[in-house]
Amino acid sequence: GGGGGGAAGGDVNAGIMDERVLVLVFRSLNFDPRAVGVAACVSRRLRAVAERVLWRELCISRAPRMVAALTDGLSPAGRVGGGWHALAKLLFFCCGCAPSRFFALAAPLPGHFAPESRFSKTSGRSFLARRCWGDLLYVSDPCEHPAGGGGGGAGAAAGEDLGSFRGVFRGFVRSRTRAWLVGRQAELEARVRCPYCGARVWSMTAAGLVPRSAPRRLGSRDGGGGLEYFVCVNGHLHGCCWLAHLSDDDDDNNDDDDGDDIGDIDESGVAW
Repeated sequence: GGGGGGAAGGDVNAGIMDERVLVLVFRSLNFDPRAVGVAACVSRRLRAVAERVLWRELCISRAPRMVAALTDGLSPAGRVGGGWHALAKLLFFCCGCAPSRFFALAAPLPGHFAPESRFSKTSGRSFLARRCWGDLLYVSDPCEHPAGGGGGGAGAAAGEDLGSFRGVFRGFVRSRTRAWLVGRQAELEARVRCPYCGARVWSMTAAGLVPRSAPRRLGSRDGGGGLEYFVCVNGHLHGCCWLAHLSDDDDDNNDDDDGDDIGDIDESGVAW
């Protein structure tokens, strides 16, 4: 009897710790990122399961078309740049904004959970220089923040709000954007890190890779410190811009159907 109990106790995948059981449990919760984040904090074993399985399943469940495009050519269990945890964070977390060399801001704007986001590869194309058009990049619609709230004002013109956006490349290590940055020996930023995976980043402004289509896509002013964004060595993009107020007609003019809408989550916090 004792031997059988010991065998059962030594089975790390027994009961609720069985990965298949956990996937079913979190699927019933629509892979709520808050619940996965809480589970990952319970124990090292659950954290390992989350890193190995749950974050990947969350991304596939909540952004199926986007993940299918980002993993094209990879095995179903393949890794994405920076890991699945970083991609899940990028899907649901607006990183806010901090002042930089090319973007004036009176004070940093803290990040926050983003219950609804839309990512589009059509938007992503607007952020690629012509020489890099062969790359696939998904970029979110900007998360809008009143200029007077939190970060406010140093670089804002009258009637502008602060926008924060984020995105991700497919296969960044083989991308034209990375090849150009490395080939031109573009310097990595000394004081900025990727808010999603912690890796070092390039400033696209400093590298001269911000096309005129990017501010037009965002509804931001062209030049004059109106836009700045960074790309990390794992292919995550984050940036900020000053947004002009749009009319209802302008706001409804985005009819892309090539991305994923990430939503149906309330605004309770999650530990990333």
